[in-house]
Amino acid sequence: MEEARRSLERRIRAHLARGTLSLMLTDNRYTMISVRRETQGGRRFKVRLHHMFTDAGPSITRALARYVSHNDPEASRVLGEYIDANQHRVRNRSRRAARPRLVTRGRYHDLQEIFDDINRRYFGDTIEAGITWGPRNGKPRRRNSIKMGSYSVEDRLIRLHRSLDRAFVPRFFVEWIVYHEMLHQVHEVKIVNGRRQFHSREFLRDEAKFEHYAEARHWERAHLDALLTC
Repeated sequence: MEEARRSLERRIRAHLARGTLSLMLTDNRYTMISVRRETQGGRRFKVRLHHMFTDAGPSITRALARYVSHNDPEASRVLGEYIDANQHRVRNRSRRAARPRLVTRGRYHDLQEIFDDINRRYFGDTIEAGITWGPRNGKPRRRNSIKMGSYSVEDRLIRLHRSLDRAFVPRFFVEWIVYHEMLHQVHEVKIVNGRRQFHSREFLRDEAKFEHYAEARHWERAHLDALLTC
């Protein structure tokens, strides 16, 4: 692997007009290209690339050099197409772990009932995914941030933060979080500048179709501090 890294580094450096290059190969499943550009004391580029690029041809190494040095849009397009064509080389997550036990009935909100209602009203019962509350956090504490929901593409599983299962959290807000995560099964993840874009313009447009969208956004802003204490 080290020999392959050095070879790729040399091939990219050959196309750089100026500056020094430091390259690291990764097996990251989500970020295929990461560039850190430093200008103090001369131009330096710290690059992390997925190992799929180790046997890339000259056209791809030239595109990498243009993207690294100038963030060139055409180079980004070429690299995006290369990444799409080599998705089979991205490591799949191990399936050794058994599917987690789904906990849908909370103290105040039943996630399965909400999921089924949203699926019928907005998606024509076409979304196939599991849903569960996340793990309990034990003693309440103040957080700096909170990830209220997540969607696992590999497992087709939606998780909601336990902070939402409290008396002051209205059902329409929980519905909005569930609806948002369900949209991830509708919209494909796009590759933009070598990174996965989970919330495309089309995704955000469909999110705004939620019946209580404006109300939910307003409620979140008004009660974020209470949600962070969980």
